[in-house]
Amino acid sequence: MDVDEPIAAAEITPPLFDPPRRALLLVFFTIFLDILGFGILVPVIPFLVQPFDSSALIIGLLTVSFSISQFIAAPILGVMSDRWGRRPVLLISILGAALAYAAFGAATALWVFFAARIVDGLTGGNISTAQAYIADVSKPEDRAKNFGLIGAAFGAGFVLGPAIGGIMSHISLAAPAYLAGALCLLSAIFGYFFLPESLPQSRRRTRPFTLRDFNPFSQLLDFIKNPVLAMNFTSLLMMGLAMNALRSNFAVYARESLHYDASHVGYLYTYLGVIVVFTQMVLVRRIAPKFGDRKTALIGFTAMMIGFLWMATEPDLFQIICIMPLIAVGNGLCFPTITAMSSHAVQDDQQGGVMGAQQSVNSMAMIIGPFVAGWAFDHISMGAPYAIAAGFLLIGLLLSLRHLRKISAA
Repeated sequence: MDVDEPIAAAEITPPLFDPPRRALLLVFFTIFLDILGFGILVPVIPFLVQPFDSSALIIGLLTVSFSISQFIAAPILGVMSDRWGRRPVLLISILGAALAYAAFGAATALWVFFAARIVDGLTGGNISTAQAYIADVSKPEDRAKNFGLIGAAFGAGFVLGPAIGGIMSHISLAAPAYLAGALCLLSAIFGYFFLPESLPQSRRRTRPFTLRDFNPFSQLLDFIKNPVLAMNFTSLLMMGLAMNALRSNFAVYARESLHYDASHVGYLYTYLGVIVVFTQMVLVRRIAPKFGDRKTALIGFTAMMIGFLWMATEPDLFQIICIMPLIAVGNGLCFPTITAMSSHAVQDDQQGGVMGAQQSVNSMAMIIGPFVAGWAFDHISMGAPYAIAAGFLLIGLLLSLRHLRKISAA
């Protein structure tokens, strides 16, 4: 599909029914639990795995194994939900996460940790299916507002998850994983009894599957023919590489450099998450209208790059407390503004496609970033992952400057 090719009118349809508050709240709860579960595990993963292998590379590869599995499975689960309905795919995905979290907590060998993360990734269609569910039940003019639930769920999950994981680690290092699994199981039970199907038989896919349906690169390759999207996606990839290096490696850094336990790491992640949520809910609304999307992204890249360069000096706790706002505010300014620019680059009936392609970019960053950070930490220095991340951000900064100059010259 070419980015300039209009989508058939039949694909843009009115909602199936007025969005029931119960269904939308459950979808919000489902996404929140998915991110909460991941956030709960973040501060304790290095400590759970430490008896078997304490290297930063192994910690990074655990994240990579999940991301690769999800990258492969997401399009397959998406077409399955078009064929068989959202509800069964959503429930299977939630149950898969519950099983994976329980296995992670009970693991007694390194391969079990990897198997648990792979199972979680292969059944990780709850977010994409939840997005399709919201589209099914929302009027076109309400979709943006209802999709805002997803951003709210992400923010809340990343704020609360690490703090809960840190607190639960005082019980045992496995307790956060068991809690994440129990919450997912509760969500699946609630969904089984109360969540209605959003896609009736009359509007389900009837044509047979093709190989293209299972190719996660298809939409991405189509959309990067648009030069604006190619630049935006590259900028997002650079930012994603840096942020995923931080997410996967910071707990290891705090353990080795600051000699922190899981609870203290959780508090630092929560501190970072609160600033990100505040930035996206307050600062972006004020800065972006005043300076424009591209200049706002430029400010964000600059702030993040300064923060990561500072992290590369292997700072102490006081300096980290000063660094976190730079990184959090920068990330909070960049992501929504670049997403908005990508949205403006396509027609109204291509919004879903371009957001899907953007998710593919985020998945690639989740695969590559932790691997690079883990290798650099083990083989170069504790500050090396953050110096490399600053280099990624410099590329994003230069791309933003280049695009801004083109706009000014036009």
